[in-house]
Formats: sequence, C-alpha cells, structure tokens
Amino acid sequence: MALLATGLLAGCDRQTPADTQPQTSASAPTAAAEGAPADGEGPFNGTLDISNRGAALPDFTFTDPSGKKVRTADLKGKPLLINLWATWCGPCVLEMPTLDALAAAKAGKLTVLTVSQDLDQAKAVDAFFKDRKLTHLAPWLDPDNALSQHYNTGVLPTTVLYDAAGKEVWRMIGSHDWAGPRTDAMLADTLR
Repeated sequence: MALLATGLLAGCDRQTPADTQPQTSASAPTAAAEGAPADGEGPFNGTLDISNRGAALPDFTFTDPSGKKVRTADLKGKPLLINLWATWCGPCVLEMPTLDALAAAKAGKLTVLTVSQDLDQAKAVDAFFKDRKLTHLAPWLDPDNALSQHYNTGVLPTTVLYDAAGKEVWRMIGSHDWAGPRTDAMLADTLR
C-alpha cells in the first residue's frame, strides 16, 4: 500500500484532468545536464518496484500514427523497456528526452518502446515526437489503454523492463532520468 501511495505522488494520476497536470517546456533540460538531484528527489522521483519480477511479457498489439503495427510478443529475444506515457503528463514529458537518449545509447542491445496512453490522439502524439525531435523512439499508441490496465499502477509514467526471455525484471513507477548514471546500474544484469 505504501508503494502505491508513493507512486501516486511520483507521477501523473489517471483521474486528474489534463489542464491541472504539471507542464514542462519542450526544451526542459535533463537532471543530469543541470546537476539536479538524483532519482527519488526533485523532478525525477520514480520508485523502483520488483514485486512482479518474473511475470511474462503481455501479448498486446500497438500501432503508430501511420498505422504500422508492433506486437509485444514478437519483441522477445532482446531486452525490452516499455514506457507508458501521455502528452498531458508533465513528468512523462520531462523524461521523454532522456528515454530518447537511452534508446540511442543502447541501440542494438535494448528496445525502448514508448506507448502513449492518450485517447484517440494520434496527431497530437505524432506532433509531440516531431516538435521535440525524438529521433530514436517511435510514437506507439494504445488508445484502449490495454497496457495501463494490465500494469494497473494508476501512475504515468510507468516503465517496465523485460529480459530477453520476456520476463519482467522491474518497474519504474513515476519519472526517472534515463540518461543518468543510475540507469546503467539498473540495466547492468539484463544487458550483459
């Protein structure tokens, strides 16, 4: 119960209207770039959760704004990081450039799948990626919120790491600086 309460404080809750979510600018610097506090403090305050370690990768299909499809089950064989986010979620917007940096740094070793929980907002999600020049990520869509319901954290962002066999390693509930030094330690065992 304490973990859930901590998680609700760490990110965007699903019940708060979009206009009351904290907003960040498109050019918001990463914590690492500005010398901001480490994870768990300041803008990046996610909670690492290992309570579902070993759970199987769910089999869901997603599309991008152009209609291209990806099936999560087809991504086994390489470690997979699934990030649930939304354009209206301030902590999600803040961490997105760091996810793009992680995708670039770990290309070939880790698949980073960012899945928007925006309802019927393909154009907004596509524009978000183009405006912020997120070139190492694809704007995947989950208009039915299937993954959000599956993970059931009630918080965005939620990010889940799976190993190459499709088994859950951990979840980050809330925002995290994916370009920061803690990330390499969190991924070390999975990316060997």
